[in-house]
Amino acid sequence: MDERTRNSVGGQARIGTVVQAGHVEIRNLYSGSDDGVLPHQMPPDVRHFEDRDDQRSRVLGAVARPRAAGRPLIVSVTGVHGVGKTALAVHLAHRLADDSGYVVRYVDLDDHRPDGGADLADVMGELLRSFGVTDLLEGPTARRRRQYWEQTGKRRLVLVLDNARSGTEITQLLPSSAESVVVAVSRQTLYDVEGGVDLELPVDPLEEPYAERLLSRIVDDPRLAADPASAAELARICGGLPAALHVAAEWLRKHRTRRLARLTAQLAAELDTKGVPAVEAVWDAAYQDLTPGAATLYRLLVEHPGPWVDPQAVTALLGRGEDEAEDALDELARASLLARGRDGRLRLHDLLRAHAVRRADRARRDDGGTDADEGRRRVIRWYLRQAQRADALRAGPRMTFAEPAPALPDTPDADFGITSADGDKQRKAKALHWLEAERLVLHDCVRVAHAHGLDDEAWALCEPLWTHYLDHPHLTQVIETFAAGRDAALRAGHPLAALVRMRCQLARPLWERGRYEDAEAELRLAAAATEALGDGPRERKLRASVIEFRGLLGAARGEWAAAAAEFEASARIHTEIGNAYGAMLQTYLLGKARTELGELTAAETLLTDAHARAEAMGRARLTARTGFALARVLRSLGRSAEAGRLYGEALAQARLDESAREELRVLDASADLAEETGDAAGAAEFRTAARAVRERGGGLD
Repeated sequence: MDERTRNSVGGQARIGTVVQAGHVEIRNLYSGSDDGVLPHQMPPDVRHFEDRDDQRSRVLGAVARPRAAGRPLIVSVTGVHGVGKTALAVHLAHRLADDSGYVVRYVDLDDHRPDGGADLADVMGELLRSFGVTDLLEGPTARRRRQYWEQTGKRRLVLVLDNARSGTEITQLLPSSAESVVVAVSRQTLYDVEGGVDLELPVDPLEEPYAERLLSRIVDDPRLAADPASAAELARICGGLPAALHVAAEWLRKHRTRRLARLTAQLAAELDTKGVPAVEAVWDAAYQDLTPGAATLYRLLVEHPGPWVDPQAVTALLGRGEDEAEDALDELARASLLARGRDGRLRLHDLLRAHAVRRADRARRDDGGTDADEGRRRVIRWYLRQAQRADALRAGPRMTFAEPAPALPDTPDADFGITSADGDKQRKAKALHWLEAERLVLHDCVRVAHAHGLDDEAWALCEPLWTHYLDHPHLTQVIETFAAGRDAALRAGHPLAALVRMRCQLARPLWERGRYEDAEAELRLAAAATEALGDGPRERKLRASVIEFRGLLGAARGEWAAAAAEFEASARIHTEIGNAYGAMLQTYLLGKARTELGELTAAETLLTDAHARAEAMGRARLTARTGFALARVLRSLGRSAEAGRLYGEALAQARLDESAREELRVLDASADLAEETGDAAGAAEFRTAARAVRERGGGLD
């Protein structure tokens, strides 16, 4: 057997050698032809393949479309090491060979890097031998390249170039046939390919359902089916990285008698401490190649709250100005140390996050730096400032206790997309969009701030989150967030008014989850704390707010008479201190209580008054809500036309606020009203719209 037959192109593996390619085990097996030319010289197609449908369809579509004469189609496959780039490239090559009759070749350029740069003449020599050329020209690379062009001009070739590091390598190895396809696999974006690549295929980690299914296909283990919760957790800690799933499969095979829950916990600890054995050295090498600014940012990214990386927040995190942050972020993305998710946002892969933590710990031991503490403080203060800005646009003036956060030096504020031409409604809508888009990050900021002793920032962040919560409740998360805000205010020791406010804000999601006694305890402590406050208008306003919350708790329990008494008491205080908004709000709440008590005439008077005052104050959300409550009373009094008009106004506002819960409430009520008046078609239309809102909200009540 000669050397050409015994080895693969580029020496990737000998016959029968198992090669790990992300999410597949592949074996190099070759077939020859009568003239000695190998028609296909590739690893076999993948054994286990999950997801990647979008990438496959994009490549097959690009190949099928007519192309202008010239160079071959160039496809770049990029992503973090171990994510399955090679497996995808191999699969695509086989699909093209099977469906379109291409000749396929595979080269691992890392096998041709004696000193870091690929020996392209050697690569071309290997490829030429695979085409049956035995008389290779020695000497200058240009002479061998002419042989290469001559041979590749005769064939429709799919050439997979694995572990490419630069566009120059790709350009130099392009086949001369324009009908050929080059699939370049790289851990970094190949921005320097001459003329650019034709199709970029970023490969992201597998989403959890695909990761779970892949794990079950890699290893046949009854424990996965018997304990689906632990199986899902096992797939989750692998972060959708196929290389890590292979490690998990090895643990399952090695420890056949251990409980899956125990094994999962042990593997999680192992991955956090040591990383994925197959890729840790690669990540270390990528880190070592970074410039100092990018390396610092990589270590600091573990301090960035939330699941994604905001480019503007990175400027605050790094603290070196916008240009240097932009350059560092760009470098990390090119090195595939950051991935772009399906939503287009940059993310630090979970297992890479653990690697960044290890690098940060090592840097801290080596130089004892405080970069992490300073970066964490800067980015949380940046998010606090943006949340306050958005809340001021969204909710307008209201009772708050935190001082506005100042701008950070050399760090721009978030762009809410607001222009001078925007009207008030547009500005409010854009601010709301930002708050909703950044909700997970803001909640995480509270948790991180509290955990690291940034107490003033933690409770201050809860103030803008409160207004957003009223329209967009995410109960479990909000309880955790507001509890952290309460604890931060308690630990900070000042101002006492902030602690009162935090306890009230926490009480509401508690009672909305049926935890009435816990909510009552928070309000009892809040009321006791107000006794230590002064007797000025601001302190009396806060005291009235606590009384209002007690009334709302009574309403949630169905204790409407007690609730009405609390709303009346709160209204008296607001009237005495001249707070027109507070008095209007209590009038609205009292009208709702009278409605529940069956006192419809009194309820109509109260709600008509509250509705008119809210409208006069320009309070659009309260105008809609008072109108909705009034419409319910008018329906009961037989005044359906007036009720329908108010429902229509409330629905328009709910949609403007993008409050799915409020929209659903109005749609259900409108459908009921339509049925009551014999409008079957209108009722069906409202029911259909309500069903669509529930589906969007995942079964929203």
